[in-house]
Amino acid sequence: MTATYLTATTEHAAQATSPHVADTAAKAETHAGPHVSIKAEPVFSVAGFPIANSMLLSFFVFAFFIAIVAKYNTDAKKPKKSGLFYFVTFALRGIYGLFESALGDKTMYFFPLIGAFFFYILLNNWAGLLPGVGSVLIHHVPLLRANTADLNTTIALALVSVFMVQFYGVKHLGGSYFKKFINFANPISFFVGILEIVSEFSRILSFAFRLFGNIFAGEVLLAVVSFLIPAFVSFPFLMLETFVGLIQAVVFSMLSAILFRLAITSEH
Repeated sequence: MTATYLTATTEHAAQATSPHVADTAAKAETHAGPHVSIKAEPVFSVAGFPIANSMLLSFFVFAFFIAIVAKYNTDAKKPKKSGLFYFVTFALRGIYGLFESALGDKTMYFFPLIGAFFFYILLNNWAGLLPGVGSVLIHHVPLLRANTADLNTTIALALVSVFMVQFYGVKHLGGSYFKKFINFANPISFFVGILEIVSEFSRILSFAFRLFGNIFAGEVLLAVVSFLIPAFVSFPFLMLETFVGLIQAVVFSMLSAILFRLAITSEH
């Protein structure tokens, strides 16, 4: 009889406290820290193909870039130019002059690819700083995330850069380009060639993780700071990450430009 009473009392207490426990867990989940994930997360799928939050934001960035290009092209044909036309022209001339210091007379030849690297990385870096990116959640997953904070994107950019180094080298120097990798003239040259091969592969990791690490770390910094202190106090950190986004775009594209230039330079 006593055992039955104790069992009933225990069950009643558990039923009474379970809503309180559930409510406490819900509050704890609501007041949990900022959402941080080192990998991009799918938000929906199209015909069974998952669309990650970083990919979704890159679509918007690409659409914005195409709109700017279309507007610039339209204004270029008009006798009266818009303010946007002059601003874009100023930016293009500035970036062209920056790369000209490294590429010299080959600037025009390489600028389409180098410029694409620069503007793609820059716009995606800055898009990750916009309000709502990383803070608007769907099923506890951020709807948007900077594309350059996705390791898949940075590895793809690194692969394109390193591949084009080899492409330009072979195109301009022919088979002699591979002499720096395979050279049996003496043991030292052979060993240096092995180091050159390792260096080419290490550049992929260097390019990818430098860009990813800096942008992802910036996103985490802003998320944590915004969670701990009022939004207006985090404004200096936002300005810092804006500057970091610009520097990372310059670093990636400038290093690619230097490697392109070295690839087409014959060794004497």
